[in-house]
Amino acid sequence: MKVVVKTDITAYPLLSRGKVRDIYDVDEKTLLIVTTDRMSAFDVIMSEPIPYKGVILNKITLFWMDKFKDIIPNHLLESDVNRFPAALAPWKDELEGRAVLVRKAKPLPVECIVRGYITGSGWKDYQATGQLCGYRLPEGLRESDKLEPALFTPSTKAELGQHDENISVAEAARLLGEDTARLAEKTSLAIYEAGRAYASGRGIIVADTKFEFGFIDGSLHLIDEVLTPDSSRFWPADQYKAGQGQPSFDKQYLRDWLKKQPWNMQPPPPHLPEEVIQATAERYKEAYEILTSEI
Repeated sequence: MKVVVKTDITAYPLLSRGKVRDIYDVDEKTLLIVTTDRMSAFDVIMSEPIPYKGVILNKITLFWMDKFKDIIPNHLLESDVNRFPAALAPWKDELEGRAVLVRKAKPLPVECIVRGYITGSGWKDYQATGQLCGYRLPEGLRESDKLEPALFTPSTKAELGQHDENISVAEAARLLGEDTARLAEKTSLAIYEAGRAYASGRGIIVADTKFEFGFIDGSLHLIDEVLTPDSSRFWPADQYKAGQGQPSFDKQYLRDWLKKQPWNMQPPPPHLPEEVIQATAERYKEAYEILTSEI
């Protein structure tokens, strides 16, 4: 299995190269999504990859999509490279464990974020305004306090290199239409609660996460990545303590390291030392093993 930073699959046209994923146009109904080992933080792609991170993200997403299939259908068609089109055979080693064939969907133009704890940008917004995405929150909350109930806090989808911006549920309804916004909110909360309950039984707190949805044949489907260390904050439950930042199984370790560097959060990023690369990789691997019970 190879470390993959960038793919160059000439069998099909490249549709997009995002912060982590390369997407190819297989046919009129099918996409090939390759999850690379590229690492992004603060919407900037790091110069060094995190080895096999893409494989972990892909396998965690497959695990959750199967678990949530009774809540909402997903776009997956095939994850076994041995059953991929013959045209992809020359790239089998690159695609192994990190690629999927999916049905094309019309993505919603918003990120569907659920926050079960107040942290990150939500904590900053609360400190400044006492609100979070249009929700008036109780006074006296501490950093990392649990939010009851969990909140649906959508955001815009920014272009590569730009920053997503939090929006209110009302603004999401304006962008999506009332019915679609209500369905996205209901589904996001249902998946989050199911995932949070499962992870809790394995000693992980899912502090927040974001989902992507899209329409296929008029029906809303779960697409992209699901409850991964890239799209979520995972905290070890046995170390949780409200009133402070938390240790994590996700990219927060890297974010914290970057914040200590003389860097303005614009490209080019600082060079990542080997110990930071390895420590980040270990956190991803540990999250995968705890959640899926696989090694």
